[in-house]
Amino acid sequence: MIDKLAHILARHAGADGAQPTALPRLHILRSTTPTDPIPVLHQPAVCFVAQGRKQTMLGDRVHPYAPPQFLIVSAEVPITGQVTQASPEEPYLCLRLDLDPATINVVIQDAFPDGLANDTPASAVDVSTAPPALLDAVVRMAALLDVPEAEQRFLAPLAEREILYRLLVGEQGDRLRQIAFADSKLSRISRAIAWIKANYAQAVKVEEIAALVNMSSSSFHEHFRTVTSMSPLQYQKQIRLQEARRLMLAQAVDAATAGFKVGYESPSQFSRDYSRRFGLPPKRDIEKIRGMPVFA
Repeated sequence: MIDKLAHILARHAGADGAQPTALPRLHILRSTTPTDPIPVLHQPAVCFVAQGRKQTMLGDRVHPYAPPQFLIVSAEVPITGQVTQASPEEPYLCLRLDLDPATINVVIQDAFPDGLANDTPASAVDVSTAPPALLDAVVRMAALLDVPEAEQRFLAPLAEREILYRLLVGEQGDRLRQIAFADSKLSRISRAIAWIKANYAQAVKVEEIAALVNMSSSSFHEHFRTVTSMSPLQYQKQIRLQEARRLMLAQAVDAATAGFKVGYESPSQFSRDYSRRFGLPPKRDIEKIRGMPVFA
């Protein structure tokens, strides 16, 4: 089954990196070589590995995975990904399905009228082994890349719903349930993350963000750290550095200007934080990554 998935992805994969497919929210990731650690801001998604090996780091936790395992990311978090096994003959191949809360909610309402009760937040990143029924559903969704567009439009939503159902009845069900409902603690943390992203250049007051998502400061801080493996202030720093990197790449601004735009007052502090996050000073890092495949 996993070989069939690899064959389908190999036919439809383009150049190295993440490529969108004709199906909504579905991407193919490919790499013909092992990679350096690549820091990215990862959206909620589930990633099914068909060939090769990879590891993802959130905070100080490392999550290695290989076929037939899958990675689940339940909140928007800054992670570091690294392909550890790949070659031109057997490239790393992965199918990524971005998670849509509204679609998950519909599946829960239809399939679980009594609900799914657990609301205890967990780390935003985890790895599981795909059981046969889930893997079969994933292969059938990937196979829709080979059918005419009219069939894709009709069958892709059904295939996505089956994958979500299989995930909900598996060991990652609680994570998906928490993504779907606005009153879950994970959804509240996700709203806080969205606020920090939108206001990353401002001074962060934890008490105000906690009040914004209707949580006490102590509960908010505890659950935020559980989900993201960092404090709100540390998360804001990661967002600032990611945005500064984007500015230098997309707008060709210099490091001092990028640091100032994202809220840094000291160029030297910006350079130190940037080097700790990305492994190189700003100018050398940007020179290195220009032209590299994009895996986000």
